Amino acid sequence: MISVSEAIQHIENYCIPSIIIEKPVQKALNYVLAEDVVSPINMPPFKQSSMDGYAFIHSKKESYKLVGEIQAGNSKDTTLEEGEAVRIFTGARVPNDADTVVMQEHVKIENDYLLIEKMPKKSTNVRPLGEQIKVGEIALEKGTELNEAAIGFLVGLGILKVKIYKQPKVSILITGNELKEVGEELKAGEVYDSNSITLKLALQQIGIKKVRITKIKDTFKATKKAIKKQLEKSDVVLISGGISVGDYDFVKKSLEENQAKEVFYKVNQKPGKPLWFGHKEDTVVFALPGNPASSLSCFYVYVLPFLKAKLGHVNYHLPRLKAIAKEDIINIHGKTLFLKGKVDNGIAKPLKGQASSMLKSFAISNSLLLIPENKETIKKGEEITYIKLR
Repeated sequence: MISVSEAIQHIENYCIPSIIIEKPVQKALNYVLAEDVVSPINMPPFKQSSMDGYAFIHSKKESYKLVGEIQAGNSKDTTLEEGEAVRIFTGARVPNDADTVVMQEHVKIENDYLLIEKMPKKSTNVRPLGEQIKVGEIALEKGTELNEAAIGFLVGLGILKVKIYKQPKVSILITGNELKEVGEELKAGEVYDSNSITLKLALQQIGIKKVRITKIKDTFKATKKAIKKQLEKSDVVLISGGISVGDYDFVKKSLEENQAKEVFYKVNQKPGKPLWFGHKEDTVVFALPGNPASSLSCFYVYVLPFLKAKLGHVNYHLPRLKAIAKEDIINIHGKTLFLKGKVDNGIAKPLKGQASSMLKSFAISNSLLLIPENKETIKKGEEITYIKLR
């Protein structure tokens, strides 16, 4: 059995980004850039009005002759003389000679003359060429996660495709004869399967939407066959349950029979001690405990960082922060504890319902409070480390 820090170090040896592919920028939401994106144009690509108003050459005059109108999208060159002005609209190209735009609310029009009642400073309401970015400058750096604003920015620069890290193919294997689908009638000894949907949605949160889910009967033959199939089809295999030492826990033996190489098995932690990590060639396997809270804790601490690294994220671990314990926390287990907790205004409190089977406390938590294996007591008012979940 190894420590939590040793388990994390082992997994980090496999935290290598996926292969690089090219994708249409409009379909790259939540992907991570695999290279810098350089702007092919100036933005704005011309001197641009930021207001509906009137463009003119700034002077001490208060009256200007109106000589035309410029709408957004008009590419016609307009020349102004001193003492002249043109009606202009937001986003329209400002005449080369003009240097200022006065808001329409600050003028009057009389007999084709513009009377400025509140004179703006020179250059007001004019966006200079390349104000946001100039041609040849880096628009977005490698490692940037492409959210809706990033994609809108790149589209605005006329960029069609980007190079990103390919999403890994992830499969989830669920073991347990006692597990039933929601909607089915429960018989004595049966429970509804929550792990498959919990893990699937956790994957969707980081942009992995195509996930293969397979339910396995608790037999060695069925377990071995299902693992063999997913090792061949997947980049990452998540197995829920069947990894402990019960008479019907066949996952570890099935992994061995399928020539999967064990990196470690069992971590000195609570919950989630029977965690298995290994690989077969390039396919990585996490065999997670079957209890829902244990499974999700292991996902946040180990699986999530691994997958984010595969997706190209540089900072792939969830943030570890400090807070002050609201009450005494006792560790009688000699293990690293991950306690579902709430951190508000820098004060950390463990929630009721810490059993590995309980998801209710996870549903309202915003953190995992981390108690080191060699720490028997964290006293009220003492500093505590927590993993920020939300």
